[in-house]
Amino acid sequence: MEAALLTYAKWRRRMCKTLLGPPDGLHLRGASAVNLRRFIGCAVREFTFLAKKPGCRGMHITTDACWGRCETWEKPVVEPPYIESHQRVCTYNETRLVTVKLPHCQSSVDPTYTYPVALRCDCGVCLTSTTECLTFV
Repeated sequence: MEAALLTYAKWRRRMCKTLLGPPDGLHLRGASAVNLRRFIGCAVREFTFLAKKPGCRGMHITTDACWGRCETWEKPVVEPPYIESHQRVCTYNETRLVTVKLPHCQSSVDPTYTYPVALRCDCGVCLTSTTECLTFV
């Protein structure tokens, strides 16, 4: 069991480095250049995505979103569920909604598209009501 937990811990560290290891010298909103490979915390960062809706053409939107790494830990325990964990994610603390019109929509389709803009981000518990929370079993 101890070897399995150690292997799992190594796998998680490797995955976090792979998923969260962006290039050096990128900018966070309201900050000078920071080394994102070493940044621990949660901040507002510019993000571009493709807004899509059935019956409309997509539109690239640049907005502010939350980005970062938060202190997280797990340790094995003797009783079920055999792991004690303290997991926080970088998530929205304050947002405002912006609505745009998507281009070239079919006449039967409402062209409006609403998305959140991050105003403030913090490390917090992942709430499925506002965030897509990924879990591994």
